[in-house]
Amino acid sequence: MKTLLVKTPIAVFLGILCLWFSSCSKSDSPYYDYKNDVQSFNGTTLEYLQAQPAGTFDSLLLVLDRLPGLKDSLNNSQVTLFAPVNLNFSAAMKYLNLERRHLGEPELSLSTVDPLQLDTLVARYIIRGVKTTDDYIPELDGLLLTSIAYDYPMHVRYVKLSASGFESGGASAVDFSNPFGSNINKDWITTRATTVNIKTTNGTINILSAIHSFGFGEFTDRMNPIEDDEDEN
Repeated sequence: MKTLLVKTPIAVFLGILCLWFSSCSKSDSPYYDYKNDVQSFNGTTLEYLQAQPAGTFDSLLLVLDRLPGLKDSLNNSQVTLFAPVNLNFSAAMKYLNLERRHLGEPELSLSTVDPLQLDTLVARYIIRGVKTTDDYIPELDGLLLTSIAYDYPMHVRYVKLSASGFESGGASAVDFSNPFGSNINKDWITTRATTVNIKTTNGTINILSAIHSFGFGEFTDRMNPIEDDEDEN
């Protein structure tokens, strides 16, 4: 009886400890943002976004309602979408409104920011044509792809993540970068999609990490064109 009384609490404790470490290993990872249960969706890219749980793509869908041309592309054109999640937009709005409060300007929302600037930025997340990781793997340095509007070049590179125990043995991922017209990597801003190759009837979707701030560093300046007092004199 004494042996059972000693071992049982230890076993329970170890079991709880294992569950705790398991949960931490998922939640602590900045890329454990979205579980892709469906690799193929019987509907358009827009319909896929609309079918996801509340809190995932609400901000993107709100923005697309203001941009009918891009919304139509996700429904009717052959596209590859690097899909920003809600947290990507909330980060961008947070930085924008912090700056506006500092300047004594009223806060903005995704419903009130400049739609022309919004169109420019959202278009960069929508690539012309249907691409999967199979298209990126042969190009070790990645390749430039053109946005659906404005022919803006974005850089895409295939990444094989490390699994515990050996290098590059884990899941596939894609680095998605705005090169700002530069060939020098240090000038780029890069985010990562670890949920990739979701196939729809008109395209492919890659879902971006929650730590990305929408707009690749341009959002605040584009949405906050406060005139310089010196320019008015």
